[in-house]
Amino acid sequence: MLAPGYRIQSDRKVAVCSVHPSEHATLQCLGCVKAKIPVAKSYHCSPKCFSDAWQHHRVLHDRAASAVNENGNEEEELFGRFNSTGSGSINTSLAPSASSASLANGSAPLYPAAVTQRSGGETWFEVGRSKTYTPTADDIGHVLKFECVVVDAETKLTVGHGSNILTSRVIPAPSPTPRHLISVSGVDMVGHLDSDGRISSAGTFTVLSYNILSDVFATSELYSYCPSWALSWPYRKQNLLREIVGYRADIVCLQEIQSDHFEEFFAPELDKHGYQALYKRKTNEVYTGNIHTIDGCATFFRRDRFSHVKKYEVEFNKAAQSLTDAVDNVALIAVLEAKFSYQGADIPGKRQLLCVANTHINVHQELKDVKLWQVHTLLKGLEKIAASADIPMLVCGDFNSVPGSAPHALLAMGKVDPMHPDLAIDPLGILRPASKLTHQLPLVSAYSSFARMGVGIGLEQQRRRLDPSTNEPLFTHCTRDFIGTLDYIFYTADSLTVESLLELLDEDSLRKDTALPSPEWSSDHIALLAEFRCKPRTRR
Repeated sequence: MLAPGYRIQSDRKVAVCSVHPSEHATLQCLGCVKAKIPVAKSYHCSPKCFSDAWQHHRVLHDRAASAVNENGNEEEELFGRFNSTGSGSINTSLAPSASSASLANGSAPLYPAAVTQRSGGETWFEVGRSKTYTPTADDIGHVLKFECVVVDAETKLTVGHGSNILTSRVIPAPSPTPRHLISVSGVDMVGHLDSDGRISSAGTFTVLSYNILSDVFATSELYSYCPSWALSWPYRKQNLLREIVGYRADIVCLQEIQSDHFEEFFAPELDKHGYQALYKRKTNEVYTGNIHTIDGCATFFRRDRFSHVKKYEVEFNKAAQSLTDAVDNVALIAVLEAKFSYQGADIPGKRQLLCVANTHINVHQELKDVKLWQVHTLLKGLEKIAASADIPMLVCGDFNSVPGSAPHALLAMGKVDPMHPDLAIDPLGILRPASKLTHQLPLVSAYSSFARMGVGIGLEQQRRRLDPSTNEPLFTHCTRDFIGTLDYIFYTADSLTVESLLELLDEDSLRKDTALPSPEWSSDHIALLAEFRCKPRTRR
């Protein structure tokens, strides 16, 4: 019996600049070495490069200072293969810890673990023995070689010649600037949202809404400004997971999530972080060149904070009849029960329910009638739920509708002006009469809270990132060809109040990479997050 054998090797030869990965390093920050910061972040290609990055180094040093004594004796592991003299030269002896750690990427060796000498002065070190290999921090700056040979399963001898491929040099993964959670409840507070912990007060909960950009749409034709490696799904899925998990939201509403990616990646990965998952697929598949795929909406909630009571699914095509070809969009409505006590809950012992709607509205700009019809259909469904239970509501998602559009007006104002220009496009008469385009839910956009607050830490900056005519963010979607707001978190203002909001991003900071997606942010949308508190309820 013959079986394939795999070996992954890395050339341990050159350190590269942490800012310009295509350039070789010529100097090293000794402060980073002393602070036990990962070595890849310490290298620079020139004195000017180091000088320009000095403020960033100071931040790294300050963060590391309090943890230095807790790290233990890791310096040999982190720096054993690199000189720390500032010259940037490389010590080609492999650190013992790196050798043993590399075996975690493969099974028992078919070859002796050893340094392989090649002609021309190259030195290669074996780092794995499996079909796949995830580069580590030790690999940054080095080329990886993947070798495959056929091995006789009985004799363990190779049969014939092997094949190999070389990668380009491994570069560090970008580190997105942390986004802050800014209080809008009247108490001056700025919190840091990252993997160190979740900021939430007793009796509050957080909700995240994020269109993650389906892989089928993440093409070089649409996003030619984004490096191909940063558009690849293996990179994007890990970067998105890191971002989503880092927000530590109690409820996560994702749109444009492919069914296979939900089942094979997001559901199991977020399960490890304590989330239960609900999913609703769209009704029409997309052919991706070799397979058919389909995306939809996914809602995750922390099992220690909420339990699942009921799920409603909205398939707009089933309700549309004559619009079947244009409206394969869906909405996922989840009724959850809180496992914690809402501060100010009016009746002790009463079930504390929450209704969360997660939707992705039709994207085609010319189908304004379809967008409005879908939003109206969703709101009528939510009104039925509200009529049967006294329950706070959240309506999250990518509505593909800018502030001031008819769908936005219906959500925010409860009605649409009969003279609104969007109503002029109604070839099938589905929007007539305009008087039917109403609802009674007291919905308010969470991010409009920035405009209603007084003076506070970070509030003035956030107000500058709002459109004063609509009190909505200037953008939640940013590509080379379009920038504007399409995503919202609406809440019922008679039952919920906004405590804090995830800060909005600055356009200039995104334009350094042309637009979204980028190596730093892996979707063409930005994530929105709000912290809510329940109000004491009065019976309607």
